[in-house]
Amino acid sequence: MIRIQEALSKKEVKKFVKFPFSLYKNSKYWVPPIISEEVKVFNKKTNPILQDADVKLFLAYKNDVIVGRIAAIVNWLEVEGQGVRKMRFGWMDMIDDIEVTKALLEAVKSLGKAQNLDYMEGPIGFSNLDKVGVLTYGYDEIGTMVTWYNHPYYVEHLKQLNFKVEKEYLEHKHQFSDIMIADSKRLEKVIKKRYNLKALSFNTTKDLMPYADRMFDLFNKSYASLSSFVKITDIQKAFLKKKFLNFINPQYIKFVVDEADELVAFGVVMPSFSKALQKINGNLFPFGIYHILKAKQSKKLNFYLIGVHPEFQKKGVHSIIFSEFHRTFEKKGILECRRTPELSDNLAIQKLWRDFNPVLIKKRCTFRKEL
Repeated sequence: MIRIQEALSKKEVKKFVKFPFSLYKNSKYWVPPIISEEVKVFNKKTNPILQDADVKLFLAYKNDVIVGRIAAIVNWLEVEGQGVRKMRFGWMDMIDDIEVTKALLEAVKSLGKAQNLDYMEGPIGFSNLDKVGVLTYGYDEIGTMVTWYNHPYYVEHLKQLNFKVEKEYLEHKHQFSDIMIADSKRLEKVIKKRYNLKALSFNTTKDLMPYADRMFDLFNKSYASLSSFVKITDIQKAFLKKKFLNFINPQYIKFVVDEADELVAFGVVMPSFSKALQKINGNLFPFGIYHILKAKQSKKLNFYLIGVHPEFQKKGVHSIIFSEFHRTFEKKGILECRRTPELSDNLAIQKLWRDFNPVLIKKRCTFRKEL
């Protein structure tokens, strides 16, 4: 018999976070989170998005052994502000037992019905900056610190339980040596002159910070038209600056400004921390910080975010961002670039990468079911 229990105490939340460590103990492709940081995600004192969202964590037990977990999420900015009456679910992991999956999803369904919501969708996090999707292709490629990994049976379970695909996401990689940059560099000169634009690069986080709020404002504007978008609030900006911008090499953040010093585009790239996270296996101490710092010099990178102001979209501004990154990557001897999940129907963003000779490495989907 399957027993579902809400994780309420600190000890139970830690069990929730640590469950995948046993499920993927011998996996070469799963990338573990840092346990202490993952615990903070579910704490209102350390994650400001929980001021506008509710989350309940459920553990599934079979014979008093944990066999699954799931997070049930309501983002009230989405439900009340946008009128999207969606019950989110994420952090879904379970053994290959359809009854376990069914029991976990029933717990989410019950909450959604109690809140008079219309449907449930997942796996997704609190917002667009969180992990997304069940992996449906590319199980033999290592994951990243910003994506979930899963066994193939997850998809089969969802289909058996009559969940339907809602959105599909694609991930690509590029060998640096294959990137055709000549056209971007030619276009860069034309676009800079035509619109009186200039690129900004940074050597220190201190120099970057005065532009950080403007970057998140531009993120809100440039991503607003995408499905499932939820605006970043002012409180979340402060949290994200501390969590991410202090973590990223400032040389991997590029801005484009106009003649009035207004931000019109940005790009954010992160070194690959995948191997380092596998080595430390969730623990920063005693040697975790050493491996994380060493990974900052990785020759493999992940494109995390690119945003262009709506008024400058489809005008070639991306060429400035790409050219700036290419010059930085060349100096640092970068070998490989990967893109984080992008909606498969976002043809505009996919078109931007055509000169990178992209190779499709992963597909993932979110699944939906009416309540």
